[in-house]
Amino acid sequence: MTKMIQCISPVDGQVYAERPALSLSEAQMVAERARAAQAEWAARPLEERIALVKAGVAKLSEMKEQIVEELAWQMGRPTRYGGEFGGVNDRTEYMSSIAAESLAPMVVEDSNRFLRQIAREPVGVVFIIAPWNYPYLTTINTLAPALIAGNTVVLKHASQTLLVGERLAEAFHAAGIPEDVFQNVYLTHDVTEALIQSRAFGFINFTGSVGGGAAIERAAAGTFTGLGLELGGKDPGYVMDDADLDAAVDSLMDGAMYNAGQCCCGIERIYVHESLYDAFVEKAVAWVKNLKLGNPFDASTTIGPMANKRFAHTVREQIAEAVAEGATALIDPALFPEDDGGAYLAPQILVNVNHEMRVMREESFGPVVGIMSVSNDAEAIAAMNDSPYGLTCSLWTSDPERAAEVGAHVQTGTVFMNRCDYLDPALCWTGCKDTGRGGSLSVLGFYSVTRPKSYHLKKVTK
Repeated sequence: MTKMIQCISPVDGQVYAERPALSLSEAQMVAERARAAQAEWAARPLEERIALVKAGVAKLSEMKEQIVEELAWQMGRPTRYGGEFGGVNDRTEYMSSIAAESLAPMVVEDSNRFLRQIAREPVGVVFIIAPWNYPYLTTINTLAPALIAGNTVVLKHASQTLLVGERLAEAFHAAGIPEDVFQNVYLTHDVTEALIQSRAFGFINFTGSVGGGAAIERAAAGTFTGLGLELGGKDPGYVMDDADLDAAVDSLMDGAMYNAGQCCCGIERIYVHESLYDAFVEKAVAWVKNLKLGNPFDASTTIGPMANKRFAHTVREQIAEAVAEGATALIDPALFPEDDGGAYLAPQILVNVNHEMRVMREESFGPVVGIMSVSNDAEAIAAMNDSPYGLTCSLWTSDPERAAEVGAHVQTGTVFMNRCDYLDPALCWTGCKDTGRGGSLSVLGFYSVTRPKSYHLKKVTK
């Protein structure tokens, strides 16, 4: 019997979309078509591939109204925020602009005797396993450079954002990218793992949970397939004694609560210098009380439901455990009557927290943040590093040298000063520890989807 993959909308708890999953033999045929199409695609001039990718993104932007509505139904993001088009366009434009230089051979010697150089070749078929929280942005991070570099792509999207892959394929095919060059698929976990085990791909990019990343690694064991894994996060913010307090509150609380806290690099714990702690907490509470929880189609809604009621259940458990262990919850849930005990979850700030509490150690991925007081940089660094994750950290100070010094001691993929929850396409998006390995965007993003090939050409025989 064919298994159906369903998207249960967090808006009303109903089935919003469902699609039949491919059988293993059907999935293998997809991979075979991708392999067969790759050489011809790679033979096209780089400028042509760039133009087609940019045209695909332009076609996607034409679907904005439809996509924004679909995102609200699929994962609950308020329509007032308008989708992810700014980032999708910016990242595609930047990666297109650096493609020629990034993919050009590294010439060691070009003399009358030798041509010695390192070229970049596409890895073949790139498999993208994309998440639901920023479904277009996370996909484009690998999709654009992979296609530009001459690879074909197979995309498997999360069931929670089942329609995203369809829209991307629709847009890119309408722009002229051949159907076998970019294919969207619906797969069960067992078929996905079997494809990986069969060495169907040259590179796999996965964004998701630590458990999911471990499953991908196990499936790929012995295949020597390249992996890019962006997994969990528990990103800290540190407010130093010389910080702009109002700016820190506004940015860090937005970083903690935007998208109902469902951001890979969202702020999940905040450390504040003791001299600013009380004022920061007071302003943070006032900031959160101004949020409006509700239906994502309501223009006044600033925080919608979490993507699935089981995700909200995890956050509620973490909050309840922390309070039972001595934490203080500063937001009265009664201020948010839309909290239904299901996917709609009131935001929360916790103080009197410590690192024995699950809410300060495990990924929450929801609208809750714990705030702790620290007395100096060394104490803050130790707290920030006391985590199994390392994606970003956000440092708030008026002194760039101090930020650089502190950042050098933080185990993380990106150090921000006076900002957070942001991705710069010119910089490599990467992490350490249980956050995973590999990197996307920047010149290194092109290196992920290509392999080096050395040429040692002796032009003379004597």
